[in-house]
Amino acid sequence: MNLNATLFVQFGVFFILAMFTMKFVWPPLMNALDERAKKIADGLAAADKARQTLQDGAKEAQAALNSAREEGQKQIINAEKRAALIVDEAKNTAAAEAARIIAAAKADAENQVTKAREELRDQVATLAVKGAEQILKREVNASAHADLLNQLKTEL
Repeated sequence: MNLNATLFVQFGVFFILAMFTMKFVWPPLMNALDERAKKIADGLAAADKARQTLQDGAKEAQAALNSAREEGQKQIINAEKRAALIVDEAKNTAAAEAARIIAAAKADAENQVTKAREELRDQVATLAVKGAEQILKREVNASAHADLLNQLKTEL
């Protein structure tokens, strides 16, 4: 065999193999590489988007936490104010109730003092009549001298 003929045949076979590879093997291989590159790019984009979403979520969570803290503080302050108002109201109600009880007690005491004075006047009038009876050694008629006894009661 001739070396030149072998080279030409090998060149022809190489050329046919190159054409076959370019026509049938290379396009699916390039498509597979392009799809792989696209998947990698999509994955990186999704990872960046997820990282950004995570950061945004963390910021929103922190903002919500801060808002909840502030709201909690406001509610605590409002509860303390309300408790103070309730305590003040209870104090005022207790003071009013105490004043009412004291006034009722004073009125009751006045009534008892007045009643005791009336009873004392009656007793003094009875004693005066008995004393007059003893002095006069005769019975004094209480109904006949009622005006006199009433006048004596008012003087006492």
